[in-house]
Amino acid sequence: MGQLIVDIGGRPGLDCRGFCSYCYFRHVRDPAPLGCRHCLPFRKGCDYCTRMVREAYPGFRPFREVAEETLGRLQLASDEIDRVTISGGGDPSCYPAFDDLVEVLAAIESPLHIGYTSGKGFDDPEVAGRLVENGLTEVSFTVFASDPGLRKRYMHDPTPEASLAVVEELAGAIDLYAAAVILPGVNDGAVLEATADWLEEAGARGLILMRFANEVRQGLVLGNAPVIPGVEPQDVESFSALVRETAQGRSMRVTGTPLLDPALGSPFAIRDEPDLLDRLPRVTGRASVVTGSVAAPFLGGLLERLGETAQVAPVKKEIACLITADDLRDLDLSTLENVVVIPGRALVHDAEAEAILSSDGRRRTVVRGPDMLTADGETSMGMTREGVLDLEMRGLFELVNTINLHGGR
Repeated sequence: MGQLIVDIGGRPGLDCRGFCSYCYFRHVRDPAPLGCRHCLPFRKGCDYCTRMVREAYPGFRPFREVAEETLGRLQLASDEIDRVTISGGGDPSCYPAFDDLVEVLAAIESPLHIGYTSGKGFDDPEVAGRLVENGLTEVSFTVFASDPGLRKRYMHDPTPEASLAVVEELAGAIDLYAAAVILPGVNDGAVLEATADWLEEAGARGLILMRFANEVRQGLVLGNAPVIPGVEPQDVESFSALVRETAQGRSMRVTGTPLLDPALGSPFAIRDEPDLLDRLPRVTGRASVVTGSVAAPFLGGLLERLGETAQVAPVKKEIACLITADDLRDLDLSTLENVVVIPGRALVHDAEAEAILSSDGRRRTVVRGPDMLTADGETSMGMTREGVLDLEMRGLFELVNTINLHGGR
């Protein structure tokens, strides 16, 4: 069984009827390559860390090209296709040939999923019925608020009433996961309660609350901070409390990113599973493990339970996979071991990381750890607790083995 990704291309802000006010791609120009695990050893910069992290597509791909590519991949598929997902840098609802594409994909007779849409391209509420008829079974839909006036003002949706009508009909017919970037003082408080009530009554499967990022330490790595000057974003603790409050007493799942999933106990749900922790290998190597400030207390506690020779070295950047070379420069090198493990998806070139972390004259070996150690609320929304625990077990097993393999004694 396999998944077929249908990439329609598109550019953030240009192929979605304009940037939303809070979009983290606003103000991005042409930043220098950040470096990453995909770069060649002798050269900083590759397609991933120069183009893909910015979702810098040239525009929507022609319908004929998308259709022919999809047909070719179907003919080469060795497994049965059990899911077809429409994805891209632009918004699928704004794709000029969206209706035609959906009709073509319906012929595959596999469940259709729209990975993300703002719905700003849905001007006709009847599109919801056509989507269901053509096999749509799941969609991730950015709502922002159930108030059409707020949606129009902050998402720049020209037809907010139509978009919300599509949300309402789809929520009652398929698996709809709503998302809302929370702007303090705008769509939190009573507005958020009203939005959550409306979604739950409509039949939405879940609501993902996304904290608004406005600073470099919160993940704006493309030289575009602040997105909205003068707006003070929530700290992790208050945002986590907001997620808990919104989830309380609801049958609809409510999760948050960067924290948390109240129903599953993630991130790092495994910390409450001593039997699973006992099945992990012990830490015997000496190493420093670099991670983000959100994961640091969780990961530090887990490594302490697995041994005493590995230490966590947190950076100011909150999200581990968005760590850059600048974050490494801020570390106190005198506290680091000779072996340093950095996140697998950190946006830094390996050779540059080693040079930075050895700049005090003490040569350090830098190795990459797992791509994922846990699931944030955006990822865990469609998972079970067993699935999250399995992900964490595999990630921690790989991390401990990496420490033991490369770490000193």
